[in-house]
Order: sequence, then structure tokens, then C-alpha cells
Amino acid sequence: MDHLLHLDRTLDELDPPCWMPPAADATHLVSKVHRLRCVPLSELSPGDLLTLVSQQVALPYVLPLAVRLLLEDPLLDAYFYEGDLLLAAVEAPASAWDLLPDLGARLRTEITTLSEAAVADLPRSAAEELARFVAQSESPR
Repeated sequence: MDHLLHLDRTLDELDPPCWMPPAADATHLVSKVHRLRCVPLSELSPGDLLTLVSQQVALPYVLPLAVRLLLEDPLLDAYFYEGDLLLAAVEAPASAWDLLPDLGARLRTEITTLSEAAVADLPRSAAEELARFVAQSESPR
């Protein structure tokens, strides 16, 4: 299934059930995630994708969008720092990547092309996270 075919639809439409509105005393993050579920996929910014991937919301739909950006610019600064979206993506559960094996393979290949200097500039433990993600394709499940 090509999860990029429905860019005009929202996560509430694609990933049922629709979420109820957040509670009046919900945190900013909870309110933001609820709001993002009502935005058409084509209108999600890199920062929005970072939020959704980090919170593991509708990963079969948001990971393909994130990977599309990361294949163009793996060290994209989505909101906080260079590589933030990449690190959020590789920290997604293996079960999410199992649904997207081709995209996972493409992202793993892209990661292997990153220079050591570029990886060294990422936050602490990033190199280990990237290596772990790349190694997932090499180990049996």
C-alpha cells in the first residue's frame, strides 16, 4: 500500500478511530498532536512530522512522509537541531518499520552514506542509534 496516495486526507480519516477533542487541561503537546491529526497530510511541516513520529502517532502514514524528506536531506533540521527528524525516525519501533520494509531499506542506505563528521555533530548517542537502526536489517527477527 502506498501511504503517500492520500495526501489530501487527514490522520483522523486514515487512521481510525477519530480522536475525541483533547481535554480542556491537556498539555500543549497533547493538544498539538490532536490538532495535527486533523491536518491534511500534504500540509504537515517537517516539525509536525517530527512531533508525530516522536509521539509514535499513525506511523504507517507519517514515516513515509518523513523518509521522503530524509532521502533529500538526511540531516534536516525539522525543529530542534540538524538530524532531529532522522533520529526520531530511527527510534520508531521496529514493528512500524516492518510495515515499510522498502522505505526502511532506503533510509538505511542513506544513513550509511553519512560522513563520520556529520554523525559526530549529532547529539550524544546518535551514532549508536543510527548504527542500531542500520543493523536491524542484518539481524533475523
